[in-house]
Amino acid sequence: MSKGKGKQVEPMVLLPPMSNPSAGSANPSASLSSLWGYLLPALNHIVRSPTNLTEKAPVIDISYHMGIHTATYNYFTMQVDAVNTNKERERLTPSGTDLYEHIDKYYAEVARELLLGAPEDDSSLIHYIIPCFNRYAAGAHSVNRLLNYVNRHYVKRAVDEDRGWLTLSDIFDAVAKAIQDGDTKERITKKLKERRTEELKKWGWDEGGTSEQLAHAESCAEAASPLDRVVTLSALALRRFRTEFMEPLLAVPKLKGNKRRKPGAHNGNAPNIPKGRLARAVRELLEKQDVDVEERRRLVTELANAMRITGVRDGHTLRKRLDKYLLTGTV
Repeated sequence: MSKGKGKQVEPMVLLPPMSNPSAGSANPSASLSSLWGYLLPALNHIVRSPTNLTEKAPVIDISYHMGIHTATYNYFTMQVDAVNTNKERERLTPSGTDLYEHIDKYYAEVARELLLGAPEDDSSLIHYIIPCFNRYAAGAHSVNRLLNYVNRHYVKRAVDEDRGWLTLSDIFDAVAKAIQDGDTKERITKKLKERRTEELKKWGWDEGGTSEQLAHAESCAEAASPLDRVVTLSALALRRFRTEFMEPLLAVPKLKGNKRRKPGAHNGNAPNIPKGRLARAVRELLEKQDVDVEERRRLVTELANAMRITGVRDGHTLRKRLDKYLLTGTV
């Protein structure tokens, strides 16, 4: 209960842990459809359940948690046993690919649903995005822990096979130019690591930083990667939030007909130049006079953070504008 006058504090609603659904005599690891049917109620509870605790995802009962871990482990084990008799099949479709792709599609669907729920009024858009993203991210991190065996078995293997967020082909040209005759394998490996460090610095990593800062920078880099790259499940979810939610809001509508931008129209904030929905919402937030300064700064900080975490690069015009405001306090 709040004391004195003022705004009423919304009571926290704690959802009870979801109990382990009865599977009867069915084996949830017998097939992908069986496993997915067993996982889906947990995923929906963790990611989709409505709650006003946007920073914390609803939980599932410990027996359900252990059941999912066991079923996932058994499913992967059965796949490995099956492909051991057919090496060609193993080469074409590594075990775990089907489940990983199902999870990716799941997050794409959730992100699209959230986009469909966005208000039509630009002035309300940022107030919708921030709690929406916080709730989604909390669920994604919880699922990442729940299905960590997928990361350890499938994602780690994919990275070892050069299918991760940064591949040799991405950095080959830059490294190749730096390689000199007589360079040893160790020196080439060192140059590859240096190139990887350069990429991570773009996401806030500084050499000598903590392991947590390194993990955060790598998560951002993973979220910024193309959809065909294999990344951890938490980054997979964040990447889908970018591609299915953020990017449609950032997209600039095309001019109708054969209209061309007039010379000089790119200078300043010309009102006749179409802007994406999120750009319009940010402009309104920054230029509106009746917005509390602290509240404006909070919204800008959280939006900039959401854009960075989901892999929107620092060269993006809107990220530059948000960063400029946070640095200087000016529009």
